[in-house]
Amino acid sequence: MTGGQDRTRLGYFLGPHGVKGGVKVYVLGDQEQFRALKRVFVEGRGWLRVARLEMLAPGVALHLAGVTSREAAEELRGLNVFAADDELPEPEEGVYYYHELRGLTLHGAGGEVLGEVVDVEDGGHQDLLVVRHEGGESFVPLQAPYVLVNLNDRRRPASLALSADAPAGLLEADAPEVGGDDA
Repeated sequence: MTGGQDRTRLGYFLGPHGVKGGVKVYVLGDQEQFRALKRVFVEGRGWLRVARLEMLAPGVALHLAGVTSREAAEELRGLNVFAADDELPEPEEGVYYYHELRGLTLHGAGGEVLGEVVDVEDGGHQDLLVVRHEGGESFVPLQAPYVLVNLNDRRRPASLALSADAPAGLLEADAPEVGGDDA
């Protein structure tokens, strides 16, 4: 979920790292996306300067301006952390940020419009597209070779399409609804 129109959620704070204000982050996606960031947006706190970054296995530890004690780091536990979309490093070819997929049209193998990607969620072993369609909203696994990413002239995502090999019924009206009680 985005933290605004120009921010992408990178993860959330797990708790203190050390005694001088470091905070461990559960990272959604690749931890490398943190390397070039000079600031992050912290839920309920606003923009904070990144004073130092430690790469952990897995995740990262952020040292943020104004967070100088273990107690201050503890106060951030559970809060979401975001980055400005235009400050994220350019991903390697074939890798896309969640914000680049939101708002894209999902087409069927025959070119028909199936719906719109309204969000992307980290499902653990695979990312899930949240697609709004005639029957409501459904999760669609963002998995090759079933979902194809169509690129624009800058080699960034322009639309998505299900391949002919995609499992049938991904967007049927009787599929479990996103956020429903079928979990």
